[in-house]
Amino acid sequence: MQRVLLIIGGGIAAYKAPELVRQLRSRGLAVRCLMTAAAEQFVSPLSLASVSGDKVYENLFDLTDEAEMGHIQLSRDADIILVAPATADLMAKAAQGLANDLASTSLLATDKKIIMAPAMNVRMWQHEATQRNLSQLIADGVSIIGPEEGDMACGEYGPGRMSEPQNIAAATAAALAQQVSDGGADETLSGRKFLVTAGPTHEPIDPVRYIANRSSGKQGYAIAAALAAKGAEVHLVSGPTALATPQGVHMVRVETAREMLAAVEAVLPVDGAVMTAAVADWRPTDCDMQKIKKNGDPPEPLNLTENPDILTMLAAGKNRPALLIGFAAETENIEAHATAKLAKKNCDWIVANNVGADSGIEGGVMGGEANAISLICAADKKPSVENFDIMSKKDVAALLSGRMAAHFASAQKSKGKEK
Repeated sequence: MQRVLLIIGGGIAAYKAPELVRQLRSRGLAVRCLMTAAAEQFVSPLSLASVSGDKVYENLFDLTDEAEMGHIQLSRDADIILVAPATADLMAKAAQGLANDLASTSLLATDKKIIMAPAMNVRMWQHEATQRNLSQLIADGVSIIGPEEGDMACGEYGPGRMSEPQNIAAATAAALAQQVSDGGADETLSGRKFLVTAGPTHEPIDPVRYIANRSSGKQGYAIAAALAAKGAEVHLVSGPTALATPQGVHMVRVETAREMLAAVEAVLPVDGAVMTAAVADWRPTDCDMQKIKKNGDPPEPLNLTENPDILTMLAAGKNRPALLIGFAAETENIEAHATAKLAKKNCDWIVANNVGADSGIEGGVMGGEANAISLICAADKKPSVENFDIMSKKDVAALLSGRMAAHFASAQKSKGKEK
């Protein structure tokens, strides 16, 4: 399991630290917390220990900790270091190489990737000294998340609010996934078999024309790559796209919905299935064997037949995956339509996204590089809903693959307790 060292600075945003820890752990990451003295004014070590399931470190001169761990080992045991909130003071110390407490010493002693989520008063953020330190940190390879614009606790408005915990956690998971793809080793889904469908389907009208949609397949391919990076055996069933096969993924290329269904059934059984493909709902009842020519008369009406519902059939089949995830591409009432689809299709999770013109995503979701999702999970009484801001499709894939890893880890732990 990959480990995050979370350094919590002494800003008001420190009260969000427990939620950040929960978001990180929900992505299958282990979290160890390190607090500055000022951070204790906003959040208690006990609450952080409870949500992280690990000891919280505070004092550079705690001789017991120095004997057992050492501040150098503390930073190097982590796969990544996350500073949230990153106060102006912590940023200045890191930029100048100062080390007079456990937090700054750990930052100076590490050889691991550092991510900072700044949080401070708008005037402090805009001050020349802070901007100078920010430039130095970026030059040193530190990744910066935020800050966001919004109301401040001091009553002012502007840039300086810490990014929301779920977005910080998603970016951290994505950075760890990138480290794995660059040569690390993440085996959190080793031994698991996954099915991913992606792209559109093409339903032929004649030899040169077909019914299709604007799906590029990018989100599904990114998810397949992220699962493979976590050690899973991944089978990608893809409709027509211009994308290359992700590394370490078994690929089957199809054109029509019926071909996709056959390919899906051939892969079963699997532990998990992520059905991102935008399967055409209908196909022409008859396909002309020759190209339909213009002759000056109106064309014959196009009679349509409903295609098989692959997601519904998979949910009802004897080889139903233990974790079945559908996608809902909507243009209005996103959450309501997706929640209804969750129940109708008998899925475990639904990933909803706005594919309409008002999505706010440059180039649109279909064909673009970004996405903004809502994750809706089935529950006994009422489905849970999490809404996420716009992020890259790779970050969405990292978020979802982390959630899947956490789901199976939790299921395995529960199974072990039953024995």
